[in-house]
Amino acid sequence: MKTLLLIAFAIIALIFLLYMDFYFGRKHQLKNTKRRNHPFRYSNFTIYCNGKELFPELFSTLKGAKHHIHILFYTVKTDSISNEFFSLLREKAKEGVEVRLVLDWLGSLKVRKKIIQELQEDGIEFYFCHIPKLPFLFYSLQVRNHRKIAIVDGEIGFMGGFNIGKDYINANLKLSPWRDCHIKMTGEGLDDLQREFLKDWLGASKINLLQNSVYFPTQSKGTSRHQLIPSKGKYLEEILSNLIRNAKKSIIICTPYFIPTKQIMRELLFALDRNVEIMLLLPNNADHILVKEASFSYLRKLLAKNTTVYQYAHGFFHSKITIVDDEICFIGSSNFDKRSIFLNHELNCGVYDKKFIGEMQEQIQNDLKLSNPLLLADIENPTIWTLLKEKVSHIFSPFL
Repeated sequence: MKTLLLIAFAIIALIFLLYMDFYFGRKHQLKNTKRRNHPFRYSNFTIYCNGKELFPELFSTLKGAKHHIHILFYTVKTDSISNEFFSLLREKAKEGVEVRLVLDWLGSLKVRKKIIQELQEDGIEFYFCHIPKLPFLFYSLQVRNHRKIAIVDGEIGFMGGFNIGKDYINANLKLSPWRDCHIKMTGEGLDDLQREFLKDWLGASKINLLQNSVYFPTQSKGTSRHQLIPSKGKYLEEILSNLIRNAKKSIIICTPYFIPTKQIMRELLFALDRNVEIMLLLPNNADHILVKEASFSYLRKLLAKNTTVYQYAHGFFHSKITIVDDEICFIGSSNFDKRSIFLNHELNCGVYDKKFIGEMQEQIQNDLKLSNPLLLADIENPTIWTLLKEKVSHIFSPFL
C-alpha cells in the first residue's frame, strides 16, 4: 500500500512539474514573440499537389543553383529520396555553391550523426533548430519549427506542406497516394521568404546574414498579390478568426487535422448563423493516433448546422488550404489545429488573386471527386471505445 502511494505521489508530482514547465514556457514565449507583418507583394506562383510532380521540379531547381541554396524542413527522413536529396546538396556544395540546411530537431530525429558529418565534410552548413533546452525542457520539446522553405539564388522559392521522404512520393503503402500542396514562387515575395529563412538560420546557428545584400537580388514584379504570414505560436488564431469573421459567402477549409480553438470554433458557428456556406475537406485515413477522434466533437456541432464535410478516401490528405469568399487563399505549413496555432513555428501565404484561387479550387474539386461525404449520423452515436478515444484526445488536443 505504501509503495502504491509513493508511485501515485510521484506521478502527481511529475504531472505538476510538466504543467508548470509548460505554463511558464508558454508565458515566456508569448512575452518574447513579436508580430511580423510583411508587406503585400506581387509574385508568380505554380501549384504542386503531387509529390511526383513537385520533387523533380525542386531537385531540378537545386541542381541549377549558382550561388546559394537555403533549405529548412520540418522532416527529412532517411530513405531513398531523402538520400537523393542529401546527395544533391553535397554535390552542389562541392561545386562551390553555398548550401545552408536547417532541420527541426524532433521532426528530423532520424537524421543520424553520420549523415550530418558527411554533409559538413562536403561543405554544407548544417544546424538543427528547436533543440529542447532548459529551463522549459518539456515546453521546448513541444514547440517545433514546422515550416518548409527552399530558396535558390534568392530567385526561386518553394513553400507549403510537403516534407522530404518516401511518404510524399506515394511510396508508403499505408498512406499512398499522398495528397499535399506546395507552391513555387518567383518575384517580389522571394525577399520575404529569404528573410524568414535567415531569421530561422540566425536562431539555429547564431550567424546573422540578414544584412547581406547578395541574398536579396533585385526582384521583378509578378502577377499575384499576396502576403507572407509567419507565426510562432501566437497571432495565427487571430488571423484565422479574422478570416472567418469577415466571410460573407463561403469558407473552404482543407486540412489533415481539424482541432480548432474555442475562439475559432465560435467564429465558425457565427459564420453559419450568418448563412455563410462552410465546407471542410479532411482525410478519411489518419496518420497519427487520436487525431481523427479529436475532431468529432467539433464536427458534430458544425454538421448540425449544415456544414458540408468530405473525407478524402484516395490515400492520405495533407493539404493545408483555407479559401474565403473566392477572394483570399490562405496556404502554407499550418494545420487547422491547436498545435499549429499555439505551439509551432509556421509559415503561410495569403494570396489575393482570382486566377490562383481558381486553380486551387480546381485542385480541390479534383480531390472532392475522390472523397465521401461525412454525415452527422456517421458520428452521432459513437461506440464506447470511440467515445473513450474522444475523451483522451480532448485532454491531449494541444499536443496532437
